[in-house]
Amino acid sequence: GGLPTPRAPAEIAGGQGAHVLDGRIPVLTVEGEDVSAAFIAGAEQALALVAQHGIHIALLKARSPSCGNRENYDGTFSGTKVAGEGVTAAALRRLGVQVFSEEELPAAEAALLALEHGAGGTIEAG
Repeated sequence: GGLPTPRAPAEIAGGQGAHVLDGRIPVLTVEGEDVSAAFIAGAEQALALVAQHGIHIALLKARSPSCGNRENYDGTFSGTKVAGEGVTAAALRRLGVQVFSEEELPAAEAALLALEHGAGGTIEAG
């Protein structure tokens, strides 16, 4: 999305990336800078790759404000976790991509095998 590496920590108030996509809340750095545009740009780049390569499964970083798929930090920079997903994870899920984290490798592998064997349908991690 254009942010430097390393970069300031960023969180989503309430941990809901879909709300960022809908313009309802921002992604803020610990200094209070609104970096929503960069997170949305990153999500758009991921969506373009999905379309270009026919991607059906994504393996993303747990609890990231971009990639978290089950829980995120609550936006207070206190380490408090809440149920939610990051901006890219929400965008991918809206497109029908199955999203897993590195903590769900067996479920991701099962989903991949199901796709390879033509099981079709949506497989949810759980």
